[in-house]
Amino acid sequence: MGLQLFTVRDAMAKDAGGTLKKAAALGYEDLETYGYGADQNTYYGFKAADFKSFLQDNNLTATSGHYDFAPLFNKPADDLYAYVDKCIIGAHAIGQRYITWPWLSPDTRTPDHFKQLAQKLNGIGERVNKAGLGFAYHNHDFEFTDHNGQNGYTIVMNETDASLVKLQMDLYWVMHSSKLTPLELFKLQPGRFVMWHVKDMDRVTRDYTELGNGTIDFSTILPHYKLAGLQYYFVEQGSNFKTNSMQSITDCADYMKKNLVKYLE
Repeated sequence: MGLQLFTVRDAMAKDAGGTLKKAAALGYEDLETYGYGADQNTYYGFKAADFKSFLQDNNLTATSGHYDFAPLFNKPADDLYAYVDKCIIGAHAIGQRYITWPWLSPDTRTPDHFKQLAQKLNGIGERVNKAGLGFAYHNHDFEFTDHNGQNGYTIVMNETDASLVKLQMDLYWVMHSSKLTPLELFKLQPGRFVMWHVKDMDRVTRDYTELGNGTIDFSTILPHYKLAGLQYYFVEQGSNFKTNSMQSITDCADYMKKNLVKYLE
């Protein structure tokens, strides 16, 4: 069972080691990081080697990380690749298997920008793969905005090399904003959706909510994990907590273990 640490970013900022210990006690075994101090090779303010020790002390792995590529979108390729190389160093240092591009700035979400993005993703994917790691792209809602019959997600799917660029599907955002269901997307490119973000959608506001409190019928999605090519999944809730972030990951862990893990066995 995986956890995207963005969910508990407030707790991580106060006590990273203690937060990881609590997450492990709840049954989380794998983590996805966000943020990286590229110049100092740090995670959450700790040197990569020290952060790796936190993981090992709690029998945790961190198989993927969200890295901050978006500010480099319009920078020269040399600048982008220099950052990629630093990310590779960090990922290797803490034992990650995937480096993930998680976000696009609002000014880079046009069809032309998505076409540029596809080429950037291919280039990064080749570089990351040569370093012995996998590379993936994570979606939000804006990829599904219609631009006269096309959208950014279709461009990314069709104009990137599936052997170099995998897809991390955020199930919530697909259910929230895509005309196609997760299963329909799996069928378009089987085996490419190697990671998922699992979170639920509030019945009234359609905002994030704890697993089991929302409208997403995970029984229609999770059983198709083999078709998708799933390797790792991460529970995530970025905001709109019923109580607080730590209670959220507690409730989500309980629901995941009692109701959803069975579909992934």
